[in-house]
Amino acid sequence: MKITSAEFVRSAFDRSHWLEDGLPEVAFLGRSNVGKSSLINSLLLRKGLARTSNTPGRTQCINFFLINRSFYFVDLPGYGYAKVSKAMRADWGKMAEDYLLRRRELALAVQLVDIRHEPTELDKQLNDWLIYHEKPFIVVATKSDKLSNNAISRSASAASGALGGSEVIAYSSQNGKGRDEVLTRIAAAVGAREKI
Repeated sequence: MKITSAEFVRSAFDRSHWLEDGLPEVAFLGRSNVGKSSLINSLLLRKGLARTSNTPGRTQCINFFLINRSFYFVDLPGYGYAKVSKAMRADWGKMAEDYLLRRRELALAVQLVDIRHEPTELDKQLNDWLIYHEKPFIVVATKSDKLSNNAISRSASAASGALGGSEVIAYSSQNGKGRDEVLTRIAAAVGAREKI
């Protein structure tokens, strides 16, 4: 898949702000500090489209980006950041779950984990939820440039085991490792969704 255009469309703070044009959507979800914005920018070869922050938990809404004028990347709120209130964490979780449960346009969920660490309980719960609700998804392990090739292989295998055998794609926003594979999966999912 070649990215020919990418533009920010809107931030949605509740369901009334969701888009209604019926185009396929690819949702990105993961912990607040897992590098979601960096991965999105890396996939699109755009430096500042998705806002990165040194403060995890900054994204408090659902952000929609129109890609190639034919489908959307959807950046969901990060989860698991300890320094926000329980009520705020619950609101974010409810917003993300509402989107994932109800969104007919969802072509693929991209679950991000940090390859340097074992998946957390929240990572496992999200993975179980995606499997239980039969949502199409892939698991992408970010920050692979921080590890040697042997360590990447070991960590990806361990992550797969912790996540019920889900395939794990190692990714680096710094050097582009895994980019082609992730884009290929996205293209296949969007293509399948367009045929429905």
